[in-house]
Amino acid sequence: MSIASDAKEMQGEIARFRHELHQEPEIGLDLPRTQEKVLKALDGLPYEITLGESTTSVTAVLRGGAPHTSAEKPAVLLRADMDGLPVQERTGVEYTSRIDGAMHACGHDLHTSMLAGAARLLAERRDQIAGDVVLMFQPGEEGFDGAGHMIREGVLDAAGRRVDAAYGMHVFSSLEPYGQFCTKPGVMMSASDGLFVTVLGAGGHGSAPYSAKDPVTAAAEMVTALQVMITRQFSMFDPVVLTVGVLHAGTKRNVIPESARFEATIRTFSEASRDRMMTAIPQLLKGIAAAHGLDVDVDYRGEYPMTVTDEAETHTAENVISDMFGDSRLSRWATPISGSEDFSRVLAEVPGTFVGLSAVPRGVDHTSSPFNHSPYATFDDGVLSDGAALYAELAVSRIAALAAAN
Repeated sequence: MSIASDAKEMQGEIARFRHELHQEPEIGLDLPRTQEKVLKALDGLPYEITLGESTTSVTAVLRGGAPHTSAEKPAVLLRADMDGLPVQERTGVEYTSRIDGAMHACGHDLHTSMLAGAARLLAERRDQIAGDVVLMFQPGEEGFDGAGHMIREGVLDAAGRRVDAAYGMHVFSSLEPYGQFCTKPGVMMSASDGLFVTVLGAGGHGSAPYSAKDPVTAAAEMVTALQVMITRQFSMFDPVVLTVGVLHAGTKRNVIPESARFEATIRTFSEASRDRMMTAIPQLLKGIAAAHGLDVDVDYRGEYPMTVTDEAETHTAENVISDMFGDSRLSRWATPISGSEDFSRVLAEVPGTFVGLSAVPRGVDHTSSPFNHSPYATFDDGVLSDGAALYAELAVSRIAALAAAN
């Protein structure tokens, strides 16, 4: 039987595992219960298991048994992230989160269950695989750089040599119709950086602002000026996105506080714009502060690089998707999206690609459904077997091609 048909037979099993993960989400780099569930799913399969030292990651290596003629066996990596988000779930699904204030609002429970399903599909074909498969079950994607931790601990060399190719997948609860796969060669997702600003003034009575140094008005001016700066210093053809998500000052309406602070996320699509933002933002904010007679502390933190897919590996994935599911199930994005991913760190080290998969509930309008990270974001179980099959087929077909080339 084909990988796709075998995956269909496992649909119920994969869905049950997904529900178990969904009901007990964990956040960050320490996911002990999730790790335990993944290890249970891999139990009895012929994988060499390595657990993370600085995180609760799981690396599983399958040694293919088919003969090969090259000096080194080909190796391919498949990645799934496992962590949830600090979001109170409001979807109303019967398997809703049991953990107060935590939710799998980005679909990582689907990624993990699909890769666990692929692990079984691959194990059943071990004797047909002329190379090694590395499964990367990663914690801490949501702002904790779990991929960086796993790379430093050797996941890319877990097979005994650097993997030849790497593939990741991400589900969406919006953007595309149910079941649609999405790819893009080159820059697929933006870089992500954090901006943390504290405006330092002198407190006083709200009735006499001239006797104080008001940080609130300066902070408000900074928030607006940042948006103006983008339109006047950056090309519309190389976009920059800056959103202030935290703005805080004061304790009472008639008290001028000592300080005001705000935090922003910054998304860029080129190294040139990213480097320029790191210079332009402090320059702008310090100028505004000086004009008001204030001081400002600007902390610009580089986070994730752009997710840049390899053109050849993206073409390989597109061919596999078309062969398995038909051309109608494949879309190629014309432009990148401003979400960010720490799988970008893997793609910066080895050739690979990232595939989107729409899990918009069937019958729901994908143009208006709640997007990932929403407390109402809902993902359809129906895509699970297709995702598992694609993971497995990418590894099998790519290793076969590598073995034949050598």
